[in-house]
Amino acid sequence: MTRIWFRDPLAIHLGRDTDASRAARGIVVDTTLGTIVELVPAGVEPAADETFDASAHVLTPGLINTHHHFYQTLTRAWAPVANLPLFGWLVNLYPVWARLTPRALELASTVAMAELLESGCTTAADHHYLFPDGMDDAIDTQVSAARRLGMRVVLTRGSMSLGEADGGLPPQQTVQDPETILADSERLVSRYHERGAGAMTQIALAPCSPFSVTTELMAASAALAERLDVRLHTHLAETLDEEDFCRERFGLRTVDYLDSVGWLTDRTWLAHGVHFDDDEIARLGNAGVAVAHCPTSNMRLASGIARSVELEDAGVPVGLGVDGSASNDASNLIREVRQALYVQRLRYGAERVTSARVLDWATTGSARALGRSDIGRIEVGMQADLALFRLDGLAFSGAHDPLAALVLCGAERADRVMVGGQWRVIDGRVSGLDTEALIAAHREEARKLVTG
Repeated sequence: MTRIWFRDPLAIHLGRDTDASRAARGIVVDTTLGTIVELVPAGVEPAADETFDASAHVLTPGLINTHHHFYQTLTRAWAPVANLPLFGWLVNLYPVWARLTPRALELASTVAMAELLESGCTTAADHHYLFPDGMDDAIDTQVSAARRLGMRVVLTRGSMSLGEADGGLPPQQTVQDPETILADSERLVSRYHERGAGAMTQIALAPCSPFSVTTELMAASAALAERLDVRLHTHLAETLDEEDFCRERFGLRTVDYLDSVGWLTDRTWLAHGVHFDDDEIARLGNAGVAVAHCPTSNMRLASGIARSVELEDAGVPVGLGVDGSASNDASNLIREVRQALYVQRLRYGAERVTSARVLDWATTGSARALGRSDIGRIEVGMQADLALFRLDGLAFSGAHDPLAALVLCGAERADRVMVGGQWRVIDGRVSGLDTEALIAAHREEARKLVTG
């Protein structure tokens, strides 16, 4: 057993409304157990095998990303869609994404997770719903990539079954039949899903959206998730176009549709949730449905501003997501914290949206959205998932409150990141990863994908 004392951090965020003086002198981690075993108050010097001098670091729980599309790192800043809203953006990108290969997905997933790790993120949920010919083992590919990096993941078995020929948005070559989708979902849960504290790999079921999946598949996915005891995820209420689609096709608003297919449950977390009315917010809160707030993506595609404060106040667990790197163009979660702060202040004002609140969305709130109680806070018995940020350089010169500076001054990269007691980022770089070689290979696959 090795006990590491993170000594005298410059500042520490245990969790919103939690007294940081309980850990004024830092924390102790047991690297064998992979958990936090002691909070060190002022005047105490704990027993430890090693000491890490954290006096130049802001220490936070590992950030948690609740919504992503790893494969989209291959189509960042693609000119034909740079200035389009969601539906036009999707129509132009679907034919490109339909050419996805296992090698391209492996590289894209590795790039996305490495970028997330370097931004202080220790757990990521990915929504993968593309299974063109040759991509049957897409989630298996992602599991392998996550294990190589040592990152905690919730990999969702996404699906699209409603193609253009049936009134949906995706091209026919990207959709699958429900039997194939459900059988593969069950296979993946049986093979990879880990339960309990410290789980590194989990599987969830994730039909893509109301405009790409049949009502029957939505209902069947909910039933299967309940039987297998796994979580449910989908896009919902992202744009007004989606609201119009649901009204025209189903005769229902989005939350009514969600209820009609058995998804109004605390097993569910939704991506975006921009266009909910007051009654829908109350219903979501009463049901315990969670929302992944994706501020950069919502601004990039001009989708709107989520009512995140009202959602949280109504009992909805609110987490943060970077969304896919073709609607955000980055996989940087500490940057997303800052974006959330500013866009939510536009709606609710500065006093209601604090640095501590948005950091909590990226940690405790995100953990709740993913159904996890073992991550997202710094507390005895919690997993030792930690992000340590230095406040060096011109951007932080003159800053006074370290926790506020982390968000307001625009931190971009963690100096150190620990997952389950193991260092995964050292000196700002993913440990053991040949980043330059990865970038070269990834760029080549991205070029081939868009040129056909």
